[in-house]
Parts: sequence; structure tokens; C-alpha cells
Amino acid sequence: MTGNNIKSAIKINNVSKRFGRITAVDNVSLSIEPGEFLTIFGPNGAGKTTLIGLMSGLVSVTSGEISIGGLDIKEHHDELRKLIGLISHQTFTYGQLTAMENLLFFAKLYDVKNIKERAGFLLEQVGLTRRANDITRTFSRGMLQRLSIARALIHDPRILFLDEPFTGLDQHAAETLKQSLVGLHNENTTIVMITHNLKLGLEMGARVALQVAGKIKFDQPSGKLDHQSFEEVYFKAVGEAHY
Repeated sequence: MTGNNIKSAIKINNVSKRFGRITAVDNVSLSIEPGEFLTIFGPNGAGKTTLIGLMSGLVSVTSGEISIGGLDIKEHHDELRKLIGLISHQTFTYGQLTAMENLLFFAKLYDVKNIKERAGFLLEQVGLTRRANDITRTFSRGMLQRLSIARALIHDPRILFLDEPFTGLDQHAAETLKQSLVGLHNENTTIVMITHNLKLGLEMGARVALQVAGKIKFDQPSGKLDHQSFEEVYFKAVGEAHY
């Protein structure tokens, strides 16, 4: 199974997730097509990270169904995880290892072929070739985020989940990360990103959604929106939820 024959990259049908009395995701349905870049906005506590966890198979649903390429993510988790990459504000890298050693470690986990060539290529793509043999605990926050992109791409996933990737980055680092991610989208990788950065999220995503109190309150192509009009939609929806 490859990205070329996935008819619907991600299909979510009436999915809910409850933690005790708390409903983090409330009856959400979404269809995300191959090559689409969807940005999901929402306030803290809206359930966005839980939704990413459900789509990536890291969190199990309470009710409803999620499929990738027509395969149920719960029943085919081991097979589908090869299609998925995850980038978050936590880089999931090891500070005592070099950049190259980090990538080689994750490449072995995914049985990547020609791992040194693949790791070297990705380090070049994210602008870290000169720091390939440096211990990563010496890296800046922006450099670690770029390394986390390489880590997430080491097995050439067709679907990439981004959970607040710009957290803690200065303006230059955020712009560098943005350009790296836009380049990925041009290669027809399906991307789902959650962020609080309205400006970057609108610029990057071809489609934007708004999650409030576990529900999807808004879902529309970003080309029809400007920053001001979306801000009005955002704050109205959040205000109505009494956050």
C-alpha cells in the first residue's frame, strides 16, 4: 500500500473520545484527501491534540471509526504506522546522540533501507548537514525542530501530523520551519497541523478547521478567508463555548 493508491487519506466517522467524565473529542467527522494540507485551530482544551492522537493511532477511540486508505486504524495499526510521521513541540530526539545518530536509530526502527544515505539526504533537506556529527543537546530549539522533521520523515511517510510545531520558536526559526513544511506539501504528502498561530496556519493550510469543546465548528478552504475574517469566526465560536 502506497500513497499513490490511497483513495481517502484519512476518514473519521462520528468519533468521540472520553476520559472519565470529560469528552475531549465529541462526535467528529472529517474526510482528508491525499495531498491535502489541513490546519486545525482551537483554544487550549479543545481536544486538538487528542484528535491528532486518534488519527495517528496513539489514542484509541471511545466510539466511532477512523480509517486510513480504507483500513481501520485500530485493526491495522502496525501496517499503517509506516505511513505516518509525527512532529510536535516535543522533538522526540536524544540529546546524548548526534543528529546523524538520532536519524540512524529511528531508521533502524522502521527497517529503512540505505539508512546512511537517507539520513544524510534528510539532514541536507533541513539544513543540518554541517551539524550532522554534533551532539544534539547543543542545538537551538529551531535546530531541534528541524531535526524532528527529518526524524519524522526518515521512513518516507505519506501522512504527516504536526502538533504545535512552532511552539517556542523565534520568528526566523518559525519561518525556516514553515518553508520546510511547505516543501513537503508540494511533494504530495498529506499534512494535518494543529497550531495557535493563526497567521502561519492560514498561510500554510489549503483548508482550515476550528475545533471548540471537542467539536468541529468550522471547516472551509483557506483561500476564501483572510486573517481578520477568520479571527472573527474564531473568537465568536470560542466565546459561545464559554471558555
